[in-house]
Amino acid sequence: MPNPDEPARPWALRHGSVQGPAKALNQDWWDAQYTPDGALVMAVADGHGSAAHPLSHLGARYAVDVFTLCATEFAARAKGAGEGSGPGLRRLWADAHDRMPRELVRTWQAWVGDRHTPVAGETPRTGPALLRAYGTTLIGAILTEELFVAWQLGDGDLMVVHPDGTVASPLTPQQLELGDETESMCSRQAWDLVRVHWAPISDPARRPRLVTLSTDGLSNSFAAREGFIRFVRELDQRIDDEGLDPVGDALPGWLARAGSYSGDDTTAVVASLQRSTPARKETED
Repeated sequence: MPNPDEPARPWALRHGSVQGPAKALNQDWWDAQYTPDGALVMAVADGHGSAAHPLSHLGARYAVDVFTLCATEFAARAKGAGEGSGPGLRRLWADAHDRMPRELVRTWQAWVGDRHTPVAGETPRTGPALLRAYGTTLIGAILTEELFVAWQLGDGDLMVVHPDGTVASPLTPQQLELGDETESMCSRQAWDLVRVHWAPISDPARRPRLVTLSTDGLSNSFAAREGFIRFVRELDQRIDDEGLDPVGDALPGWLARAGSYSGDDTTAVVASLQRSTPARKETED
């Protein structure tokens, strides 16, 4: 029996992460969970993985853990902040655009410094050189019944399917980064590079049907951006047609296939608005 005292959980979660072919280890990390207040917090990070960033797999894990911590605190501040365009919501908007990016970056930097263990014989790393060793991207989002807010630093994709079925990528920069260069948690004044998506939800009917966070190994597996957008649209349609469980079961296989094309680690977290169970198709005798 449902517990009437538990907050509602409008979105159901599925996830997958696949190590890229010929990769020594998976540089991606992810997490997705509900807070005690009923806010959905989800994040993915992609360590850079090059010789200049030898500890980036740890940097990605720290980034996701730091986001989960900071986002849980943000969700607590958001609770009771007010509805509509009142002063509480305006303060929360400023919090999302200024305080939160600074907290994310500075807390990540502090974690790197506190957790770094020098290897015997290596040249000591300090300051920017230490942060560079852990370099990673980060995408994180908070979903509540009243608010959808997300942050991104570096590459990867936040994709949203709206109630009318349209697909949007609200954090994609107008000018895509070239080659392997990307903004990073280790970038100078990285908090100024964080992109923010702010979307109050004034009506339950306007909640997003689907939100996906994925590392760039997924979108880079498509020859063109349109193919990736079509994949997200079809993912939403398959959840309607088949239900979330079969789609969630198939997700790791799809990610593995994407990684075989992109050659990269491939990670996705999927939040699907709760839907009615698809009718079982009758089979012919």
